[in-house]
Amino acid sequence: QVQLVESGGGLVQAGDSLRLTCAASGRTFSNYAMGWFRQAPGKERDFVAAFSRSGGSTYYADSVKGRFTISRDNAKNTVYLQMNSLKPEDTAVYYCVGRSGAGYYATSRAYDYWGQGTQVTDSS
Repeated sequence: QVQLVESGGGLVQAGDSLRLTCAASGRTFSNYAMGWFRQAPGKERDFVAAFSRSGGSTYYADSVKGRFTISRDNAKNTVYLQMNSLKPEDTAVYYCVGRSGAGYYATSRAYDYWGQGTQVTDSS
């Protein structure tokens, strides 16, 4: 199992950049497929970005493609989400997620492990 803790959220304005960090601990971290989801007030949890199970490919929601970048540092057991050109619709709680089994990367139920979330707010 793994434990996930997100950090780096905050108050931003449209066009700003922000980097979220997910610190992970547990057994064989590199064997887990990692990603990010977000949940805006009154909305469902939405897929943001993820690695393939092999770690060799990345996937992005259309709404963030070209603006957000997921990356990792296996030596530090850390996953990042670099967010550029932030928009008001990016306001949400962002969750770091991990999965050990097969599943569709963009479906929240595929993930076994969730962090506590970190708030990102675009103040207009």
